[in-house]
Amino acid sequence: MLLHIHSFLSQQKKQPPTIWHSLNVQSRVLCTFIGVFAIALTPNGQWKSWLIYGVGVLFIILISRVSWTSLLSRVMVEFAFVGVVLLGTLFRPEGEIIWSWGILQVTTTGVMVLGSVTTKVILSLLMLNTLIITTEIPELFKALLALKMPPLLVSIMASMYRYIGVINREFTTMKRAAISRNLMSNGKMIRHVMGNAIGSLFIRSYERGELIYNAMLSRGYQGFPVNSEKLTYKNQDIFALTITVLIVFVGQIIYF
Repeated sequence: MLLHIHSFLSQQKKQPPTIWHSLNVQSRVLCTFIGVFAIALTPNGQWKSWLIYGVGVLFIILISRVSWTSLLSRVMVEFAFVGVVLLGTLFRPEGEIIWSWGILQVTTTGVMVLGSVTTKVILSLLMLNTLIITTEIPELFKALLALKMPPLLVSIMASMYRYIGVINREFTTMKRAAISRNLMSNGKMIRHVMGNAIGSLFIRSYERGELIYNAMLSRGYQGFPVNSEKLTYKNQDIFALTITVLIVFVGQIIYF
């Protein structure tokens, strides 16, 4: 997550209006969630279904005009963390043995499961990151509230998003101070300074959190976000949701 902070904090570039941007935020969230749940719930080995979903994901990426560099850089960072867990699916006792070394063995079932889960992860990450890149984070939280997601959960996510920026600025200040004092001249000093900085950052973040919370209370914060927006769907929103459901239906029908 720390390696991915710059992606969340970087200001989103103003993108040209597209069909995807013409949809309201609630419709984008629904289309994304429907697609992700369909991808994740498809049984292992259903490559034809994922091919259909992949075409749908590619279509959304193309019509939203997302920068492939920005999108793939986010997916690569996130997949690096998930990939460590995915390796555990490779070593399974079922199926024919392809390779073995001691107690470790790779089977045909393990390869199939690894390929299936990897496909699910990549398609889901592409879909979710496309939504995040094309949608401002505050608008995304408002859409979640409008879709009746628990307000406390939305409040926690909003606080985490805003507080990441505070921690990042504190760490940048500490790092700049260490560089100005020539305390990061070699690898040993860098490890020593970074270790002390992390401990100091924990204390500073706790104190800063108290100050931020008191400031929020003084401005009328009562623990839950307030959303006065109502769900409104235009013709293009209904059309997009219909197409999404139709693609999911076709993908599910194939393996049934």
